Amino acid sequence: MRYWMLSAIVLVMVGLGTSGCETTSQGSKTYTRGQTQRAQSVQYGTILAVADVTIEAEQSGAGAVGGAVVGGILGHAVTGRSGSNTKRVGATLGAAAGAAAGAAGEKAVGTKAGVELEVELDDGRIFVLVQEKDDEYDVGDKVRVITGTDGTMRVRQ
Repeated sequence: MRYWMLSAIVLVMVGLGTSGCETTSQGSKTYTRGQTQRAQSVQYGTILAVADVTIEAEQSGAGAVGGAVVGGILGHAVTGRSGSNTKRVGATLGAAAGAAAGAAGEKAVGTKAGVELEVELDDGRIFVLVQEKDDEYDVGDKVRVITGTDGTMRVRQ
């Protein structure tokens, strides 16, 4: 029985490590395979304002579900040879604690530092763009604004 519980915990942890986390970069220097070898338009502009922001990943729920499973199994196992009611309470409390911990872990892994850039294009139009913070920008910097075929934009120096 213990081998089964250990196997279940390992499988859930592997599943959490490979799913439920957004891994696509939203920075200015990283491109997906689908964005390569495609013509993109370029405009030039000047940075008007810079603000640090936090980018949170969409919560898939995998962290909470996986945490609940692991917590329930551990809560059940920790109660030892106790009666069935004690084991149920242990499993329930373990599942609740595991769900909370799993959700917090998923949020922490998906949170990234970002930057909000206000840019005035050379033609006078002004816009704001948020992207991962993978470069330093200052007010007055001359930048390139790259627009992909899918409408995504990025600001590059």
